[in-house]
Amino acid sequence: MDGIFNINKPAGKTSFSVVALIRRLTGERRTGHAGTLDPDASGVLPVCLGQGTRIVEYLMHTRKTYRAGVELGKATDTHDSSGKTIYQGDISGIDVNKLEEALEQFRGDIEQVPPMYSAVKYKGQPLYRLARAGIAVQRKSRKATIHRLELLSWQPPLATMEIECSKGTYIRALANDLGEGLGCGAYLKTLVRTRYGIFDIKDAVSIEQLEDAIKEGDWQQYLYPIDSVLQDIPALTVDEDEEKAIKTGSLIKQREKANKDSQRYRRAYSRDGRFLAILIRDKDNGNWRPKKVLI
Repeated sequence: MDGIFNINKPAGKTSFSVVALIRRLTGERRTGHAGTLDPDASGVLPVCLGQGTRIVEYLMHTRKTYRAGVELGKATDTHDSSGKTIYQGDISGIDVNKLEEALEQFRGDIEQVPPMYSAVKYKGQPLYRLARAGIAVQRKSRKATIHRLELLSWQPPLATMEIECSKGTYIRALANDLGEGLGCGAYLKTLVRTRYGIFDIKDAVSIEQLEDAIKEGDWQQYLYPIDSVLQDIPALTVDEDEEKAIKTGSLIKQREKANKDSQRYRRAYSRDGRFLAILIRDKDNGNWRPKKVLI
């Protein structure tokens, strides 16, 4: 039971509840998701099983794509539709040109202040717990990268946009900041994650589909191999002695001359094609050592 499910999370469910359901359905204790989706959001949620949980860190760094509906003329305390309205503004002077001009400042490398209603921790406490207790604290801004930001439509008061971004980007914060920039207020009304690394919403499986597949015993058709999300790491085939060395955490001598452009990581495979481990190059001697053994 090692691999990754591309789940189409429905709105109204927490990411944790989806993981708990899949853990119960599959019987696999080691189950976890890569990248939380807010309860009101829907779309792609990679759920890792077994050894798949050990490569979450590599998944987290991949790009994500969202389709967001941002309502202008109103701001909420949570920056999304679940919050209380804290401001209402006038949008009569806003057109497509003003929207495009305002969106330009969010393209590329940006700084964002995490919302109070987020899982970011402050002195060991998640911010959302402090927010629920009526406590507001200063938050440090964080860097994020917006690789692509496209305005799909403007049907007042709703602006629909597609956003391709880096890890750690808060779409709710982007919506709120857009409203502040325009001077009218805004909040995130709808959010769908349409892509997460290699996982596309067109191929995502619903909870109901997965339940039926597990009952029928053909659920494996939906399980992606662990190495499917590591294809940007070059592959290396090892012999039997090297495979034994990997299992014991021993070094493998370098096969190639390292240079400044050489990647530090390799996917290690046995001669019969089994995925064994992720290797990391030793900076001093160029040898390989196991970073994550997955057998």
